[in-house]
Amino acid sequence: MKIILNPHRSDWNMLCLRPVLESSELETQIREIINSVRLGKDRALQILSEKFDGTSAGNLKVSVNELTEAEGLVTEDLKKAIMVAKMNIEKFHSAQLSQEPAVEISDGIKCWRKSVAIEKVGLYIPGGSAPLFSTLLMLGIPAILAGCNQIVVCTPAGRDGKINPAILFTAKLLGINEIYKAGGAQAIAAMAFGTENIPKVYKIFGPGNQYVTKAKEIVQLEGTAIDMPAGPSEVLIIADKSADADFIAADLLSQAEHGPDSQVVFLSDNQKFLHKVKSEVERQSILLPRKEVALKALENSRFILFRDLDECIDFSNAYAPEHLIISTSDAKTLAEKVKNAGSVFLGKYSCESAGDYASGTNHTLPTNGYSRNYSGVSVDSFMKKITFQEITENGLKTLGPSIELMAEAENLIGHKNAVSIRLKKLKNG
Repeated sequence: MKIILNPHRSDWNMLCLRPVLESSELETQIREIINSVRLGKDRALQILSEKFDGTSAGNLKVSVNELTEAEGLVTEDLKKAIMVAKMNIEKFHSAQLSQEPAVEISDGIKCWRKSVAIEKVGLYIPGGSAPLFSTLLMLGIPAILAGCNQIVVCTPAGRDGKINPAILFTAKLLGINEIYKAGGAQAIAAMAFGTENIPKVYKIFGPGNQYVTKAKEIVQLEGTAIDMPAGPSEVLIIADKSADADFIAADLLSQAEHGPDSQVVFLSDNQKFLHKVKSEVERQSILLPRKEVALKALENSRFILFRDLDECIDFSNAYAPEHLIISTSDAKTLAEKVKNAGSVFLGKYSCESAGDYASGTNHTLPTNGYSRNYSGVSVDSFMKKITFQEITENGLKTLGPSIELMAEAENLIGHKNAVSIRLKKLKNG
């Protein structure tokens, strides 16, 4: 953990940099995987699963029997916790459903927009050492609320050829039954181009490691939409001396344990408190089962002292974090100044883990500074907006001359004629 004291604004851009990954070699490798799946389809998926995950998945599609078996392997307490999260996420996301009214532009001209669900969507759910069944809630619930006709889930199987039972229980709870044993870049390729078993989808959602992220970037260039550019998870915390050092340390470590390329940033206006949090991070980190991962991430992380909290929020807006925690004596006032962040948590008890699991907001968020121009996943992410317009005879009589003049000025006479021929017919009766 690097401690930086009162950095000059000219150094802020450097301090906002995330860990850099070598991308040229990575891109070549991912393109080879994508082309292999595009040509070899299911067989290529099975070969790649054996190569990268050490598993022989057999049948790619999860059977009804596997879903039923998984339900019995999840504890009743965990089932209840997942149901609480489901209820809260549904409640928050249901409020995003709205119907826009038609707008009468002028007499005889009416325009409106209609939200239409994307018909086929693919959800990538990371597995392995951190099977993110919570991500299935975060993606599956808004997809269902939006009304997507087909929801395809890809998630890697373990070495035993099985998917984590909590993921399968969550899928069954949501009513999702198209689940496939495929992970990594090969799963993204399968959903983008289709295989004998896995359907081609129109948009792919979900977090993943650098291989999954790069695969999403590549298939987007070839016509499959993705939720957002994303990278390793990150959190930025602003706290003053009124905060609890052990709370702040725990929040920093909750992100650091995601992966060695995650980044955590802590900002304060109090140097003594800064060092107190650093000591607490060191104490708590050795107690974590994923200690090695967290410590590696902390090598990429920074503790920065600023002159005041306004400077802290200015730096945060420049950094544009995925998660922003504000634990100050007047967090709401400071929050009014937030311009760039994926999701914001206010006060001592608003831990970022709540947003990751069960408070209701979505945890699929823009990373790597993309919160400057992207929002997190919502019901809208699973919809497209189609505009409609209806123009009557009177409407065209009023608007037509303006259209004719503008079209002629752009030397697009065909555009002008489309109006003129109609006005002429109206005039002649």
